Amino acid sequence: MPRLENGLKLLTKGYAWLPDERRRGGLRAVGVRLGGLPAVGIEGPDAARFLYDEEHVRRSHAVPEPVQGTLFGKGAVHTLDGEMHRVRKAMFVALLMRSDGIASLVERTTAAWDAAAAEWAERPEIVVFDEASRVLAGSVTRWTGVPVRDDEVPGLARDLIAMVDGFATGGPRHVRARRARGRRERWLAQLVQDVRSGATTVEEGTAVDVVARHRDADGTQLTSRVAAVELLNIIRPTTAVAWFLASSGHALIRWPENRERLASGDPAYAEAWAHEVRRFYPFAPFIGGRAPQKTEFGGVKIRKNSMVLLDLYGQNHDPELWDSPYSFRPARFVDREIGEFELVPQGGGDPRTNHRCPGEQITVALLSALAVRLARLSYEVPDQDLTIALHRIPAKPASGVVLRVGATA
Repeated sequence: MPRLENGLKLLTKGYAWLPDERRRGGLRAVGVRLGGLPAVGIEGPDAARFLYDEEHVRRSHAVPEPVQGTLFGKGAVHTLDGEMHRVRKAMFVALLMRSDGIASLVERTTAAWDAAAAEWAERPEIVVFDEASRVLAGSVTRWTGVPVRDDEVPGLARDLIAMVDGFATGGPRHVRARRARGRRERWLAQLVQDVRSGATTVEEGTAVDVVARHRDADGTQLTSRVAAVELLNIIRPTTAVAWFLASSGHALIRWPENRERLASGDPAYAEAWAHEVRRFYPFAPFIGGRAPQKTEFGGVKIRKNSMVLLDLYGQNHDPELWDSPYSFRPARFVDREIGEFELVPQGGGDPRTNHRCPGEQITVALLSALAVRLARLSYEVPDQDLTIALHRIPAKPASGVVLRVGATA
């Protein structure tokens, strides 16, 4: 029987679409049709291993143009396979592994948060999502070596948030995302050209310096536009940690019994909090690629060139992997070894070599540090809409989490 198009279901059901399709048959794999293409949705650690094996699934020609044109950028590392991907990915990994890499970003960002928090008490209310996005955007952009003035940060944050907010939809959100990407790619491409020509000097070893000098597996230098794309692929996802901070604010309001332990600053619990927020709250619904040859998974045949979709939201709420998966319990991750194909909010596998997000370490480090500071704020919670609509991708609390902030606790 021909598979029916599921695009409308995805739009109306959002994160619940693929889990519901799988549960209907009680399987870890289900045949669907999306965007006019045959697809198979899969879930579970074995499914994640399957997706990251290039014999089964590849990324080249797999990322839809609307996603490239908003979220990742055209020519990005996400669209490469084989040696080209490994060499480009190694550039990102080297940036994170440098001696002052993630630690210096966390130090810069926490200092910016503390400075902002000192001003929040002077305002009637703040929106956690908005304030976090500005703190993150300014900090990570300067960390990469991109010069940005204080008065430029709010506009930059809006553009970076727009790129993420509009990748999975049409209409005004998508238009804003495309315009924001075009604006920021032109800005950073000009910076790369200036660095290469010597018109602008940046600190050696910063992301701008490394990306501007990088050569791909074929020995060619990145075009200035692709270099801009890859710089945005550091700056944009780091700014997107604002979604997880808004979710942290939501969790502190819904389950305040966790606040004291988080505010204590215990590193193990802070990291466990970061993992649980990323597991529990919806962000990316699935990731995918194309099958280079005919294959099968979980008893479902996969045609050559079919899309293969790993159900991230479903796996992060799978009762076979997580006890009481719809309960928010950060302590579940204290002293727990996490399998590389088990917790998959940002993909699975080894981030050094495959398509798992290399910035996941940044996300966990920043979220761990900033969630503690959020819990330490002295605040009141005014009436607001804290609902999270699962049909909206990416989802967040409707209000962005509004707080009335006093002196820090």
